Amino acid sequence: MNDTLLPALMGFGTGLALIVAIGAQNAYLLRLGIDGRPSAVLAVVLVCAVSDALLITAGVVGVGGLVEALPAAMVAIRLLGAGFLVVYGLFAAHRALRPGRAQVLVPAASAPGAGPEGEGADGGTTAGPGTALATRTGIGAALLTALALTWLNPHVYLDTVLFLGSVANQQVGEARWWWAGGAVTGSFVWFFALGFGARLLRPVFARPGAWRVLDGVIAVVMLTLGVRLALGG
Repeated sequence: MNDTLLPALMGFGTGLALIVAIGAQNAYLLRLGIDGRPSAVLAVVLVCAVSDALLITAGVVGVGGLVEALPAAMVAIRLLGAGFLVVYGLFAAHRALRPGRAQVLVPAASAPGAGPEGEGADGGTTAGPGTALATRTGIGAALLTALALTWLNPHVYLDTVLFLGSVANQQVGEARWWWAGGAVTGSFVWFFALGFGARLLRPVFARPGAWRVLDGVIAVVMLTLGVRLALGG
């Protein structure tokens, strides 16, 4: 039992420690989760968790050596990722500074005094009790954003493939797969908890100003990470 359970628990803890941090991927999933679109949230959660599972498995089977042998590819990924983060950060900053027609009202069902949405003459949504500003995100756009934030981040190859892969391979025999399984489980637990647990914050975001604060924080995170990537950090 200890030969399987202990490596799995160690992998679970190490995997969680690596991904439970304020980053571009987590910030995006948090906002999407608060927006309350279960289909889009589920799609993005699966993209993030399955991507982690693939990267961890790649590290265990030794793809880390290939990553180290292709520095030019890593530079290209770093520059593409930096550009994407900067552009996304600028959009978030625009939403924070000038919320407008790109945002619609969604019901804050759990907020005190929450009421149904209204519909304006132009087919848009009008303000009603218990509603909050949020940006409608289609599944296609959400998936593309999640894929870009995941696979255009060079640190995902260094941290997940190289670091987790090397730690997993320090386990003896089949224990490395139990360790990797624990790390993969940690990823699934975290992304599902973040994506669907974010709905608990909807009462806080019953005020439009709260969305502006969140978008401001996301803008700072995205722009900071983008600039750091562009400078080789």
